[in-house]
Amino acid sequence: MANLRNTKAQPWLVSKIFPPTKHQTSPLSTFTIQNPHSNPNKEALPANFPSRPPQQTHLVSTSYSFCNQSTPFDQPEFGDVIRSNKMITSYVRAGDLDSALGVFEKMTFRTTVTWNSILSGYAKTPGKMKEACEVFEKCPEPDSCSYNIMLACHLHNLDVDAALKFFHKMPVKDTASWNTMISGFAENGKMREAHELFSVMPEKNSVSWSAMISGYVKCGDLDMAVELFEVAAVKSVVAWTAMVTGYMKFGKIELAEKLFRDMPVKNLVSWNAMISGYVENCRAEEGLKVFRSMIGDGVWPNPSSLSSVLLGCSNLSALKMGKQVHQLVYKFQLYNDTTAVTSLVSMYCKCGNLEDAWKLFTDMERKDVVTWNAMVAGYAQHGAGLKALLLFDQMRNEGTEPDWITFVAVLMACNHAGLVDLGVRYFDLMARDYGVEAKPDHYTCMVDLLGRAGRLVEAVDLIKKMPFEPHSAIFGTLLGACRIHKNLELAEFAAKKLLDLDPASAAGYVQLANVYAATNRWDHVAKVRRSMKENGVVKTPGYSWIEVQSVVHEFRSSDRAHPELPSIHEKLFELDRKMKLAGYVPDLEFALHDVGEEQKQQLLLWHSEKLAIAFGLIKVPLGSPIRIFKNLRVCGDCHRATKYISAIEEREIIVRDTTRFHHFRNGVCSCGDYW
Repeated sequence: MANLRNTKAQPWLVSKIFPPTKHQTSPLSTFTIQNPHSNPNKEALPANFPSRPPQQTHLVSTSYSFCNQSTPFDQPEFGDVIRSNKMITSYVRAGDLDSALGVFEKMTFRTTVTWNSILSGYAKTPGKMKEACEVFEKCPEPDSCSYNIMLACHLHNLDVDAALKFFHKMPVKDTASWNTMISGFAENGKMREAHELFSVMPEKNSVSWSAMISGYVKCGDLDMAVELFEVAAVKSVVAWTAMVTGYMKFGKIELAEKLFRDMPVKNLVSWNAMISGYVENCRAEEGLKVFRSMIGDGVWPNPSSLSSVLLGCSNLSALKMGKQVHQLVYKFQLYNDTTAVTSLVSMYCKCGNLEDAWKLFTDMERKDVVTWNAMVAGYAQHGAGLKALLLFDQMRNEGTEPDWITFVAVLMACNHAGLVDLGVRYFDLMARDYGVEAKPDHYTCMVDLLGRAGRLVEAVDLIKKMPFEPHSAIFGTLLGACRIHKNLELAEFAAKKLLDLDPASAAGYVQLANVYAATNRWDHVAKVRRSMKENGVVKTPGYSWIEVQSVVHEFRSSDRAHPELPSIHEKLFELDRKMKLAGYVPDLEFALHDVGEEQKQQLLLWHSEKLAIAFGLIKVPLGSPIRIFKNLRVCGDCHRATKYISAIEEREIIVRDTTRFHHFRNGVCSCGDYW
């Protein structure tokens, strides 16, 4: 997503001072220095184009003339014009249009640059189309820059069709004009129109090629982007970076890597494209390596860099690395940047450190909707549903309008807290009171909400009423709920629908097999597993991991690879004895193999999360929480066992699975056994 907070002025907004020729008087101006480079033989304005009848100003004496004076460059006033123009430009860049207007209105002399500067201020401000047109009307000597600013203003405030009409009426078009119009088409996904204009463009430069290549990448036509890139007469760093982004977007990581290595020049955006590309392709560790290389090369990160890196830390649950990035936020003086600090809040939430996330959140001077969403979702993921909903109320009271992502977090909060009726109410008022139309993610939350509560028939009815075709995640969610409540009939229905939509979905086969296993239908389990093999579907192996002293230790069920397995097994046998004395009984339903009871107990004891917890108990100092992460949903027996372990060992254990966080303390889990 583009970082709107760091959008820079376009090249055609850069002002320039023209040498003076004769002066003229005109409305709202005592003097306007004409642009001597404007074309005296330019085509006549169309009859319906805005006209500027010459008038005399009432601001100065009409008898005043440069003819009897020295040239404007000798006048002290001209130095004031340069200083005033710089002030206006500075205010416009800072988004302070009122101060820019204050300087503009006090100026005795105005150049075309002056008018263009104030015009660009209106053009950059949403909803100021009318004012921009009025300024453009009053500009005595508009040049190509003036017209280009107005063209961009049309694109930002109206639509490409209105902009195209203005473009065709422009008496002077330079390369920047064509580039602006092509970029407008590209940004709106109208690549056919962009290509038509590009084809008849009198003179192309690197910006022209970059706009087309970037446009094709953005709209998903990688083949056309590659074709243009290969024949481009000039390839700027923007074009190279766009191709890296395109390859990453389509998962062609090796091609992106080769292009990145071959780039003659790299800028910060190029580095960011590689980092975010790795993270989005589930290769966060490589993204973090690129980030380290970038810092090593002396390239300073921006909020976009840090957002990608922190997302990578979240995906890896690399809390220590996330804390190091937190230090970089201060080193590079980004502690007042809303995007950077919001990314930190999100990282701490996703890495299980809700306290630090909340501290950052409360200390932030400026919060946008993304910030609020991160904290509401954080509370929801950690099972603090009521806190999440109270924060949602505070968000509205402080004047921040919720968006569709806010309501995903709100519904998730209701789901994890078991607040079913309240969740239904929020779902109903979402569109009615806030104008937020329900998206597939909202329906997935609702199916999960109803399904976990055992209201499976209502969940199916909701799916049938969806205004669009259900996607595979909907039926995957329903299938998971069927397993919890052992509803075999609906499980078979959901699995069939899921596999119809996504035949390669391992989750569909595995969840259905688990339902059969829970009801001791081992012949059906074998049938499902045979079907998986015949269709070449490979189950995603479950594993858990823990970070100890900056090293990530990964465990799989019945792990045989970890070098410290003997001590881990010894600790587990000790825990098993203590737990059983305290009343723990293994839940054999979660041993999904048709073997004897003793062997089932052994399989349960060596589940990946139990191995990771035992290792954490051995290695993590007393007083520090043990943080475990799992790539699948935590199993019911491990959940029960971890409650016993937290009480026996008097340790806080935090487990994050695919859906939420579980905080175990003194034999109790934050989820209240509802997850």
